[in-house]
Amino acid sequence: MPEQSNDYRVVVFGAGGVGKSSLVLRFVKGTFRDSYIPTVEDTYRQVISCDKSICTLQITDTTGSHQFPAMQRLSISKGHAFILVYSVTSRQSLEELKPIYEQVCQIKGELETCPIMLVGNKCDETSAREVETSDGEATSKKWKCAFMETSAKTNHNVKELFQELLNLEKRRTVSLQIDGKSKQQKRAEKLKGKCVVM
Repeated sequence: MPEQSNDYRVVVFGAGGVGKSSLVLRFVKGTFRDSYIPTVEDTYRQVISCDKSICTLQITDTTGSHQFPAMQRLSISKGHAFILVYSVTSRQSLEELKPIYEQVCQIKGELETCPIMLVGNKCDETSAREVETSDGEATSKKWKCAFMETSAKTNHNVKELFQELLNLEKRRTVSLQIDGKSKQQKRAEKLKGKCVVM
């Protein structure tokens, strides 16, 4: 697949079985499967409308195992934004995100320019919950990233997750491009410059 310059690359990381593929498939294809099929690496494309032009959201669904550290480093270095997924039914899956987050920081350097979303998936499984919403919020504050709980199964917050990730990016690019303009102009441009998931 040739890379286009207007591709916006989002990389999805997380432990095995937390629902990374389910989130991506629910967003891209609108489907959900109950069976678990481990991923090595898959890339999906979704066309989005961005500042009145069309660009492609390229979503890389990574492996949940740690067998391929070189692939992980490459995904981080090529990625524009990152979704770090854990399952609210597994505290261990949240712990496993820490080294991935640290590697993103190490490779990307300035995180101000790099949208990261911490995602607690499987929020429909209330009886099996091990990680409270407040724990996810506390971790996201510590990591200075956005946070959301989702359910790929019930389609809760799936589209909103990708929309919010794009909004984080737009806020940054817009705020970078508007130095030296009045506050009113800035506000007008902020409202104008939004990516929309189609």
